[in-house]
Amino acid sequence: MDLTAAIEAILFISGEPVTIFRLAKLIQTSEEKIRESLEELAKMLAGRGITLLLKDDLAALATNPEQAGIVSKIAKEEFDRGLTRAALETLSIIIYNGPVTRPEIDFIRGVNSSFTIRNLMIRGLIERSPNPKDARAYLYRPSMQLLAFLGVEKLDSIPQYAEFRAELDEYLGQLKIDEP
Repeated sequence: MDLTAAIEAILFISGEPVTIFRLAKLIQTSEEKIRESLEELAKMLAGRGITLLLKDDLAALATNPEQAGIVSKIAKEEFDRGLTRAALETLSIIIYNGPVTRPEIDFIRGVNSSFTIRNLMIRGLIERSPNPKDARAYLYRPSMQLLAFLGVEKLDSIPQYAEFRAELDEYLGQLKIDEP
């Protein structure tokens, strides 16, 4: 297995900083080999649109600061127009399935949702809180601002919310999966 490629894939899909310990555990190798591979990944990404961020025992992928102008332009366009299809999908998942983790959102949508979630948080439409079942993850839920925007006093007032939640609870019960 190419450790550098595996680390890059994990950092890309996580969308958030990952500890070196966690990388070593996921890939089943030593922390020293992870550190060596991180150095190699940093060299590979030099001069590219993506860069490797390292802080203490954390690693993350981020946009290269040299590309700040174009990234800022895209982000501004995103906020200046209405919600995109991706934002509406993500918001629907959070409303009807929430509280939900980012990996669960990614699984349902089939793509990395980090940018979309960040945009929804910046707009104040969702909020995050620590996940009591996994300290490394957050739970995302609708914000009070979203309820005000939708003109409802509580989630149960959203069309077909109660019916959907009942079906979801029944389905999860059949799978014997604990709901977040």
